[in-house]
Amino acid sequence: MTADNILPNFPPGAFDREDPGADADFYAEARLETHIDDAAISALTDFYRVVLPPDGVVLDLMSSWISHLPDEVAYGEVIGHGMNVEELAANPRLDRWFIQDLNQDPILPLAEASLDAAMICVGVQYLQQPVAVMSDLARVLRPGAPVVISFSNRCFPTKAVALWLNLGPREHARLVDLYLRAAGFADVQIHVLRDGRTSDPMTAVVGRR
Repeated sequence: MTADNILPNFPPGAFDREDPGADADFYAEARLETHIDDAAISALTDFYRVVLPPDGVVLDLMSSWISHLPDEVAYGEVIGHGMNVEELAANPRLDRWFIQDLNQDPILPLAEASLDAAMICVGVQYLQQPVAVMSDLARVLRPGAPVVISFSNRCFPTKAVALWLNLGPREHARLVDLYLRAAGFADVQIHVLRDGRTSDPMTAVVGRR
């Protein structure tokens, strides 16, 4: 299956998952581990250093106990979102955080045009309403602000949507590009940060509000 065959009309069941159980139950146990290797993390941190505005208000959507932000860069505020209290409480970069199941409610509890940047790291594959989530991200970002959506080749396969599991790495990038454009983002660019030959692959797709 390729993106050309299924976009822009998604097939029935595109956003179904093998495990239809509640996300709150699946994420109830803290996972204090990284889901990409050190080289991929380093490449993403370097990319954040360039793309995310220093002193800005930044949203780490679908976060955990680590945000991969550069240690030496100070941000005005880092807001975290996730599904596990222990993970978010352990994240030293978060100034505040909130719990929310985006598959049940894609509307963020944030004011319009209140953010200078947002990122989703290795989480986009779990969104069952990706365009709705990104449309609301567009609402809360200031004009020109970037959203950085990064992913590798790892996931919890029972919780990833069927569409993601049936596409390859290049098609994943095109799919995220489609999500962002459908949500109203402009100047969407795909950046291959690690090609996967000597580490985990890492791709970042950036859109501008």
